[in-house]
Amino acid sequence: MVSAAEQLASNLNFSAFAKAEDLKRRLWFTLGALVVYRLGTFIPMPGINPAAFAETFKSQAGGILGMFNMFSGGALERLAIFALNIMPYISASIIMQLMTSISPKLEALKKEGEAGRKQINQYTRYLTVILAALQAYGIAVGLEGSHNTAGAVVMNPGIFFRATTVITLVGGTVFLMWLGEQVTQRGVGNGTSLIIFAGIIAGLPGAIVQLFELSRTGSISPGILVFFIALALAVVAAIVFCEQAQRRLLVQYPKRQVGNKMFQGEASHLPLKLNPSGVIPPIFASSLLLLPITVAQFTAGQGPEWLNTAVAMLGSGQPLHLAIYAAMIIFFTFFYTAVVINPKETADNLRKYGGFLPGIRPGDKTAEYIDYVMTRITVVGALYLAAVCVLPEILTSYAGIPLYFGGTSLLIAVSVTMDTVSQIQGHLIAQQYEGLIKKAKLRGTRR
Repeated sequence: MVSAAEQLASNLNFSAFAKAEDLKRRLWFTLGALVVYRLGTFIPMPGINPAAFAETFKSQAGGILGMFNMFSGGALERLAIFALNIMPYISASIIMQLMTSISPKLEALKKEGEAGRKQINQYTRYLTVILAALQAYGIAVGLEGSHNTAGAVVMNPGIFFRATTVITLVGGTVFLMWLGEQVTQRGVGNGTSLIIFAGIIAGLPGAIVQLFELSRTGSISPGILVFFIALALAVVAAIVFCEQAQRRLLVQYPKRQVGNKMFQGEASHLPLKLNPSGVIPPIFASSLLLLPITVAQFTAGQGPEWLNTAVAMLGSGQPLHLAIYAAMIIFFTFFYTAVVINPKETADNLRKYGGFLPGIRPGDKTAEYIDYVMTRITVVGALYLAAVCVLPEILTSYAGIPLYFGGTSLLIAVSVTMDTVSQIQGHLIAQQYEGLIKKAKLRGTRR
């Protein structure tokens, strides 16, 4: 049966949006924040030879730098102040979530409610600064050792350049972290996800032009182009379907008596998403898999022999690369799902509020059943993520398709769009509910 909220959502129209002043303010704030972010991706760092760095980056764009450049909207390619983007904050958030399930102290802090959540967020910010400083220092050292036909990448290497690079890049990451939190609180959608989304979308028009240029020059055949467009549409449809898919467990609440009245037991649902881990597994798998390739490129082939051999075997499009990539996505999907979903805690919450699964004994049996169902759902979700990310990866490697059409970028773009639209719809529903409540109050005062 359709709920009242779903009925109300189906009646939403443009007039309801025009009356939602708070929603319009939030949308303008979000748009302004994203414009500020895009402007920052064009402000270059000091002390860099642009021509030399462009040549160096072009030779290394197939490694992890290419993926990070895609997430940063081209800021890394231009070596802008936002070159690190918000990735250190995402890494810090993931690490803190993992530590919360390992450390009893952090787990207890998480259960303290709002105060504990604020303290964990503060730890996440500190860890973000540390990770950003380490990455910035590594970039500074790598840039100082980069030379090519256009000359040295760093014009005046030394301790001053390293300090300047660390301060600039860490400052850019901290600013984006703050900007993302402001968008989450005062705008629409998740600020961190929207920043990455804006970076990917910003490079999409150029990637589309490049794709058709490849077809025009004969680099790829028209048949491959048509097949790729059909595959991209199929991937988007699969992402939309699977991100909305969920298994609903029936939850029954017993009859209760209030005074002399007996209320019937209510029925509800416990929704279990097909993919609760989101885009975290592909990002983690890509980062770890491309790390040795990037390190070898920085050493210009002068590193250990085993590293050069590993790079050759893990090259983009190689069978070993694709197999390990899919295996790592599946592993991280199970691992991260186990971190974010605790069947024992869910079963305890159901018992606390008097709910139970029909035919399942409350307590440990309920936790075991939820874990049983969640494990089988995660198998499907992990295979879905692996297929979405690996199939476009094959086409990208063998047909020369731009990286922006990879499975990870499409997954992020579609997921963030769905989440933002859902939040906009939620604001419109809240606006209509407020209007109904005000009308009811006015009618009550007239009587």
